[in-house]
Amino acid sequence: MPLPGWMFVWSAGLGAVAFIVALAAPALRVRRVALGVQLLAEGTALLVILSHYA
Repeated sequence: MPLPGWMFVWSAGLGAVAFIVALAAPALRVRRVALGVQLLAEGTALLVILSHYA
C-alpha cells in the first residue's frame, strides 16, 4: 500500500527548506538541526518513492 502523495510533497518541501537553512544559518547548532531535518525529510520522500513501486 503506497503512502499518500501529500506526504511526498510535504517531505520534499521540508527537505528543501531545511537545505536552505543548513546552508544559510550562521549558528553551527541551527545548521546541524537543519541537516538532521533535511535527512529525515529526504528519507521520507525516498520511502514514498520506493513504496510506490512495491
